[in-house]
Amino acid sequence: METAAGAQAAGSAGPRERGLCVLCGLPAAGKSTFARALGRRLRQERGWTVGVLSYDDVLPDASLDSEGARPPPSQWKMLRRELLKYLECFLTAVISGCQMSAPPNRTEAIWENFITCLKDQELIFSSALEAPYCYLLAKTAVSRPLFLVLDDNFYYQSMRYEVFQLARKYSLGFCQLFLDCPLETCLQRNGQRLRALPPETIYAMGEKIEKPNPQKNAWEHNSLTIQSPACSLESSLEVTDLLLLTALENPVNNIEDNMEQKEMDRIICSTNVLHKADQTLRRIVSQTMKEAKDEQVLPNNLKLLAEELNKLKAEFLEDLRQGNKYLCFQPTTDLSDVTSFFCNEKHNIVQKYFSKQH
Repeated sequence: METAAGAQAAGSAGPRERGLCVLCGLPAAGKSTFARALGRRLRQERGWTVGVLSYDDVLPDASLDSEGARPPPSQWKMLRRELLKYLECFLTAVISGCQMSAPPNRTEAIWENFITCLKDQELIFSSALEAPYCYLLAKTAVSRPLFLVLDDNFYYQSMRYEVFQLARKYSLGFCQLFLDCPLETCLQRNGQRLRALPPETIYAMGEKIEKPNPQKNAWEHNSLTIQSPACSLESSLEVTDLLLLTALENPVNNIEDNMEQKEMDRIICSTNVLHKADQTLRRIVSQTMKEAKDEQVLPNNLKLLAEELNKLKAEFLEDLRQGNKYLCFQPTTDLSDVTSFFCNEKHNIVQKYFSKQH
């Protein structure tokens, strides 16, 4: 294996083509088999450096509890994000052409699995001359086009989007491969494994899985769905080869992708406004009903008033959500304007039930 000095020299020679590929699908869909075949093809025919990061190899044994069960979803989500941080450590080392150091506050077992994964694929190596937890890059990791294939279920869009964000941060190529395998085939294959998943886990994932949707999400435009096992491995690899080449030649551009970030910010902003508006309008309705009781409005009329106010609140929030009537969401939206609109409408309703001004 080439020395660290050679790797650093290669890393300073100029920008290299690098990319991330998300390989997703149900358990036992054939992802790991496909990833290995893809890696061999790209190394032999393209001369690329390829690293396959299998979440099954890195995460499970390190995160199972004493009874062999996975942690709760919230903790599992944190472990996945921790693994992405380790991947980022490797990427920053590759980009800078420097050694990779272990991050602080790491889960030792997962970090060791990650390091073993990279070493087994000859992407990094240890040096007796270096401090513990420091690793040198193989020259091939910085001197050739590099593609890292992330092999996992990635059944939620949000899981894949976190990988896309990493690609965007470092202007890497990005693409997705979805192995679309019939549920019954996955169950049959899973049953033949030594460490089979409970069938209900695969059933549940089959109901939850969110397939790549380029029509809805612009960031998923570099996506390919492979019918497994209907398509032959060779023909699937040929098409995938072209997809990865396209991704490498067209890295995610931070400047161009700002439009998507603005859209995400707009959605977050609108969600926050809706939440605050809902809380505020609930308080207004509650206070109005209290005042109606103090005015000794008849019980039947109280019921009608409550129905009208709640209907108004629901319609108002829906209009806000759709941007149809009251305002279009902007970062500078003032909640006082929202409540003012509502109070004007409310005033017309309460006047029918009691004369007190509101």
